[in-house]
Amino acid sequence: QIVLPLDLSKSVLYSGPVDPAQWVGLRKTNGRVLDYLLSNLTMLALLAFEVTVYRHQELYRLRRGEAPPPTRTLFDDITRRHLDKGLLHCTKYFINYFFYKFGLETCFLLAVNVIGQRMDLFAVGHALALISILWRRSRCLIAAVWPRYCYFLSGLLCVQYILCIGFPPASCKDYPWRAPSSSLDSNVVKWLFLPDHLTPPNPIFLLYDFLLLMGASLQRQVFEEELQPDTQQRAGDNREQDLHQDPDLIRRLSTNPVPDFMLCRSYLDMLKVIIFCYMFWFVLTIIFITGTTRISIFCMGYLVACFYFLLVGGDLLQKPLGSILLYWDCLIGYNVFVITMKNILSILACGFIKSLVVNHCWLIQLFSLACTIKGYSKRSWDHLGRHLLLLPAASAESVQEPLFPLCAS
Repeated sequence: QIVLPLDLSKSVLYSGPVDPAQWVGLRKTNGRVLDYLLSNLTMLALLAFEVTVYRHQELYRLRRGEAPPPTRTLFDDITRRHLDKGLLHCTKYFINYFFYKFGLETCFLLAVNVIGQRMDLFAVGHALALISILWRRSRCLIAAVWPRYCYFLSGLLCVQYILCIGFPPASCKDYPWRAPSSSLDSNVVKWLFLPDHLTPPNPIFLLYDFLLLMGASLQRQVFEEELQPDTQQRAGDNREQDLHQDPDLIRRLSTNPVPDFMLCRSYLDMLKVIIFCYMFWFVLTIIFITGTTRISIFCMGYLVACFYFLLVGGDLLQKPLGSILLYWDCLIGYNVFVITMKNILSILACGFIKSLVVNHCWLIQLFSLACTIKGYSKRSWDHLGRHLLLLPAASAESVQEPLFPLCAS
């Protein structure tokens, strides 16, 4: 086995003198102190503005003897009863309670965004956590394990922050994976998100994890508030539909509090018809595009699912609710499985593509392996692997796959 020499000339330890103050967070400003403190001053100004607004509102209500609103919404007079009265009322309602209704789906999209942006070891951890959450299926079971999911995200963020800091370069000690006897590739170090002086971890990934943690924390608050009677009266309840429905369709329609939108008496009814009648075919279009973008065994599963749903057609929506959800759960589960497997296989495509091209070419063609992740160094054999697949230099994850947790929900 031939071990290629690493170009350590770009490493912080060998490129020039090391300033120990930079590891602490201090650097020379060359007289431009304002640029150095701009982020801190902006954060302080935003906090001061928020406190000023809240204090002004509190004093205004105390002078007039008014009680504070029960919820922190923009439109206090809009409740669940106004949702079906028109397009304007519907817009106001979702401005108030969008995250209350679709916060869980938003968190799933944020999790898939983290996985697609990172494509490393921690992305695999996020994918496994997402699988464990989706495995519960029921909203009440997800709410029971959601606090542990928040703790998991918090711990993961702290660990990544420590890895981004690493050891101080002033110690003039390199990491074990950069020893002369080590044959670990730089792409493997980057995929493992290890601290390194040559290819340091990308701190931008912490921003995506923070957005996911913020969304998960807000969703935890939603799980607590949706059990309160006052919140249910104003925003509506989030109870799941009973799978054991009354077989009498006429009786179900007569007891449904939502007005019939098929008559299209308003623009809101037209919008409902587009969403509830044609979203099924829109999802099938996304499945077909996803299955034809790449040529691999994973894409074959998307094509099989697409042709099956096309064969069943609109009759699927006439089946019992339990059967419909079973088909949709299988589709979402397969999508998350493919995303997880692509993350796991990315270490082979970016770190061990040379041995795969020489010894296991069939594996490259079967799983469509090619290191096309941004930020990874490309080798000559990596281009050979891409030519074997006739793949364009694009993102390793299909653009349409992150849409599934939302469109198929």
